[in-house]
Amino acid sequence: MTLRTARARATRGRRSPVTEPGTARARALAARIDHTLLRPEATTDDIRRLCGEARDFRPHAVCVGSSMVAVAAAELAGTGIVVASVIGFPTGAHRRDVKASEAAAAVSDGATELDMVIDLGAAAAGDWTTVAREIAAVRSAAGAPVTLKVIIEAGLWTDEDIARACRAAEEAGADFVKTSTGFHPTGGATVEDIRVMAATVGPRLGVKASGGITTAEQALRLLGAGATRLGLSRSVAILAELETGDPVREIS
Repeated sequence: MTLRTARARATRGRRSPVTEPGTARARALAARIDHTLLRPEATTDDIRRLCGEARDFRPHAVCVGSSMVAVAAAELAGTGIVVASVIGFPTGAHRRDVKASEAAAAVSDGATELDMVIDLGAAAAGDWTTVAREIAAVRSAAGAPVTLKVIIEAGLWTDEDIARACRAAEEAGADFVKTSTGFHPTGGATVEDIRVMAATVGPRLGVKASGGITTAEQALRLLGAGATRLGLSRSVAILAELETGDPVREIS
């Protein structure tokens, strides 16, 4: 369903739908969204539909698996919408050189942002040197000015470990830290994790909330806690909800 269709249904009898988000609040939210489709069974037609939705509501980026980057890049050429690719997804249990090679290939295919999963086993063992080295390897393979986001799977860790993972990412040259893949059983983004991450990296790095974000209220609360980017698969519905209702009166 496109944003146009979702808004037409939500606003039937009140006003005519338009292509782009109509309210300033919705447009501001759209600019912070990575519109995402990472289901392993997604087809090229699915990715084309995703990109069609993106052309409609103008997110910051479309985020797809590395095998679909070329499809998304072709669909979004000339739109100004960024193509992002996931690396080492969703487990992070890949050799360092494999992640680096995947990153280089995704950039070659047209990705200008990469969301990589850290070596979760190394993090669980407290081997932050290994974690930092693989982030640095992907950073080197991607080159500049590609934006590198590092997925730490925050639901696995204590606040202290979250902060340590964020520091490792910053030391290795990341541009963002990101909560989660959305595929791990520990869950997705939480306000508490975002607060720890934002406090650790300050204004130096971006903070991306991703995984399990299903409502406008949840999205706004994560932004209020310090997220600067949102990874959403329900972008269209969330923006429609934001435009037709009042999901929250105050973001704490």
